[in-house]
Amino acid sequence: MGTINSAFSIIAGALNADQSGLSIIAGNVANANTPGYTRQRPTFHENSTVTINGRSFGTGVLETGAQSIRDRVLMERLDQQQQVASASGARLSALNLLQNLFTPASGSNVSAAGDIGTDITSFFNSFASLEANPGNNALRQQVLSSGKMLAADISNTASSVNAQRAAVDREAAGVASQVNALTASIATLNQQIQSMSAGGDAGTLEDERQQDLNQLSQLIGINQITTENNGLTITTTAGQTLVSEGVATRMTTGIVGGVTHFFIGANNDVTIGLTGGGGQLGGYLTARDQDIPQVMGQLDQLAFGISVEVNAQNAKGIDLNGNAGAAIFSQSTTMAGSAMNMKVVMTDPNQIAAAAVGQGTGDNTNAIALAQLGTQVNPAILNGLTLPDGTTLAGGQTLLTGQTPSGYFSGFVISLGSTVAQVETENTAENASVTQLQTMNNSLSQVNLNDEASALTTLERSYQAASRVFGLLNSIMSSALNLGQQTAVS
Repeated sequence: MGTINSAFSIIAGALNADQSGLSIIAGNVANANTPGYTRQRPTFHENSTVTINGRSFGTGVLETGAQSIRDRVLMERLDQQQQVASASGARLSALNLLQNLFTPASGSNVSAAGDIGTDITSFFNSFASLEANPGNNALRQQVLSSGKMLAADISNTASSVNAQRAAVDREAAGVASQVNALTASIATLNQQIQSMSAGGDAGTLEDERQQDLNQLSQLIGINQITTENNGLTITTTAGQTLVSEGVATRMTTGIVGGVTHFFIGANNDVTIGLTGGGGQLGGYLTARDQDIPQVMGQLDQLAFGISVEVNAQNAKGIDLNGNAGAAIFSQSTTMAGSAMNMKVVMTDPNQIAAAAVGQGTGDNTNAIALAQLGTQVNPAILNGLTLPDGTTLAGGQTLLTGQTPSGYFSGFVISLGSTVAQVETENTAENASVTQLQTMNNSLSQVNLNDEASALTTLERSYQAASRVFGLLNSIMSSALNLGQQTAVS
């Protein structure tokens, strides 16, 4: 009787284990389309053997619950690569919009930069036209008109660049609230995981936490540190703590120098550490604090150089009234802000100094020199010139780094295009790496219905076999109890 009872116990345990396994596989099938779900497998363990009279007997099987099939190292690699790809993606988006500002457009208005390169050529060509007839009022008016077009397009472009920087700043500021929501959720999940499964797999809770980590890594560069009790500590790539197991530290924002800065903890400004880092925030800050200011600085230099050089050359000649040439363009006291404030201040076309000193008002010598500013580098005109900020230029110095205005602008646009192409190439490669890692992770952790069908078949056969053994044992037990007599009750 003891042997039959032992067999009953063993086979009943097998039936229970198979039932649990079938439930786990059914759960996988049910969640085949659930985002972030990690497939599970039942874990079977052999019960401890029993030794009687020197002989060992098995005591059956024990199903100890579901085990999620995940590779934490692979998932962390995926998160890290996603940070890099998101950063370059956000930066690329900002750079593309910035590059569009310098795409030739028809006319000059507040929303389009116009073709600054063509404006530069037209402006200096207007001086070349004036050479043929220095006293012609229409040609003199054309100089002012083309100058106004050039100044307006440069000024409008500067306004658009500033507006683009403000838009990127708003995008960056909006990331903080998203980060706070995710870190708070991760901290809560840490507490739940630690209380339910401090030393093992927490199943769907870990899936939820991983989903939050995936989203967080797209927003900001992070490092993950797994604690002994299955919790997580999350820091920025610069080392500031965002989550310490069950406690989340909020990220706050404030305006410093006209732009949004980011703080973690009391007065701990982490903006510099986040710039150039991972996630969308790192990409936005790189564009806002590096790419866009560089473009604005070059645009200011172009506007300042044209204004100072043209004004200086015009001052060397004589206008139709016999006076020294007046300023054609306004001049900022510093190079910064020159593009935004560029405008033509001359209103009387007779003040254009086409003639050289002592040559009479009908001379065209200075008009030739003004036209040559567009095609030749002539640092001699700036020798000894005192700039609005008080700087005095020495012989050989130029304001456009030894280039003509057209050459400087062309080089600047080519440089911007090269930067865009480089970031685009990087982003393409990084996204390809993300896809590869995602494919590897999916092949390991995602539900495959073919695999689940195979597992179901195996467990089904195991359950059927255990049921037949149970039926056989039941028949034997009935015969033993009825002393071999056929009865209506078995």
